[in-house]
Formats: sequence, structure tokens, C-alpha cells
Amino acid sequence: MSLQPKSLNEITQEAIAILSKEIGIANTLRFLNQFSSGYGNYTEEREALFKDLTLDEILRQMKER
Repeated sequence: MSLQPKSLNEITQEAIAILSKEIGIANTLRFLNQFSSGYGNYTEEREALFKDLTLDEILRQMKER
């Protein structure tokens, strides 16, 4: 007897259904969001944002907030 393996999509749907049932939709979404890689290129954005600032200036601004 051989079993057909489930597709990754089927496994994902089944896992989401189980999580939603056990911990609720909101907590399921919170759990799944921790694996999101986000958007954009953080390295490029960081370099553009801080290109004219020294480390001391960045730290001072953080303390002021």
C-alpha cells in the first residue's frame, strides 16, 4: 500500500485550519506573521536613511525620543 504525499499547499491549508481551530484566527495570524520576511531591502533603506549621520548622532536622536 503506497500513500500519495500531500502537496505543500494541502499541508499548509490543513495546518492553518488546525491552528485556527486550536488557538483562534487572530493568534494564528500573529504566529504566521513572525515568519514573514517583510518588504523592501532593509540594507539599502538603512544606508540611505543614516548615510549622513554618525553613530553618536543616531544614539543621541534615539535618546531624545
